[in-house]
Amino acid sequence: MCPQPETDITTARPRPEGDATARPRRSRLYGLHGLHRLLRRRLGTAIALAYATAALLPAPGLWLRRPHPTGLAELPFSTPQLFLGLVLFGAGLQVPLRELRLLLRRPGALVAGLLLHVGAPLLILPGVALLLRQSPDRDGGSGMVAAMILVVAMPVAAGATVWTAKGDGDQPTAVGLVLASTLVSPLTVPLTLTLLCPLLRGDYAGRLADAAQTAGNAFALTSVVLPCGAGLLCRLLLPRRAAGGFVGAAVAAALPASLLLTYVNACGVLDPFLRHPRPVLLVGALAVAATVCGLSFGVGRVAVRALRLDARAGASVTLACGMNNSSASAVLITTTLPDRPHILLPVLAYGLLQKVAAGRVVRGFGDGRARLPGGLRE
Repeated sequence: MCPQPETDITTARPRPEGDATARPRRSRLYGLHGLHRLLRRRLGTAIALAYATAALLPAPGLWLRRPHPTGLAELPFSTPQLFLGLVLFGAGLQVPLRELRLLLRRPGALVAGLLLHVGAPLLILPGVALLLRQSPDRDGGSGMVAAMILVVAMPVAAGATVWTAKGDGDQPTAVGLVLASTLVSPLTVPLTLTLLCPLLRGDYAGRLADAAQTAGNAFALTSVVLPCGAGLLCRLLLPRRAAGGFVGAAVAAALPASLLLTYVNACGVLDPFLRHPRPVLLVGALAVAATVCGLSFGVGRVAVRALRLDARAGASVTLACGMNNSSASAVLITTTLPDRPHILLPVLAYGLLQKVAAGRVVRGFGDGRARLPGGLRE
């Protein structure tokens, strides 16, 4: 779920006809781009197929989820982190740098969206945790709460830019929010986890504290910021003639990587769930994920109206408030809580529900009033 590249590979300057290597290389490039466009058009179907494959053929995904030795004790190879890195590298490559420079001159919507993205979970999760404590669960629903904390602490999902583009929204604001939330994630992720940790009971509190330390020391920097930053740097340094083909190939590889990551994460929860079905857990996961997702988008809508943002900028801010990088949270759970695969269930549910909610938000784009600097209405 990455935004479309600013430079379409079909506009790249072709090689001279006399170059014998031009035709095969161009054919491969167009093949990748065609696959990317097909997956984007059928993204819902592709995601459903990834879940179905995880349910019917979980063995490859379970093998991919395991850390693989590299010969260096401190550096095991993690396939989910590799897939996540490819997705974020592709997102960084597609950042429209020229439009971002214009956005920095009127940062109102950008600042509002970033503050809402970080602050909304601090308002929503305490109430959800209080309700779950009334449940018969022996740990007061701490597993569900821990899963939601790990989701809402993550940066804005790169898919927010895709939904913005589908709705003809304020793309620079959406891209700026994805980039800004990613760059500050080494600070905001451990801070959010630490502030919300007291909501948990039992050993979940200690495990989340460990996750906060992991997120601050390594995960947010190496798995989130560095891949995105590498994509930005490549976009800056690549010559214009080479940028189109490279960006197109990288983006075409990022979407299959995102689907593979969905498959691997789904294997981790669907395989044990199908072997030992727990219908109550499934219903609880859907209910909690729907509640947190709905409240997150709701807070975004209320704040947009209070700030009097126009329709296009307001929709981008609303998406930033409700859409979180659930793939990154699933990878963090796999890394820090490998013995608790069941808490991936509400994470996967949130990932699906936020796409449904995003579709409803972008349908509300349309006729926005003329914008003042910062996305404010006249």
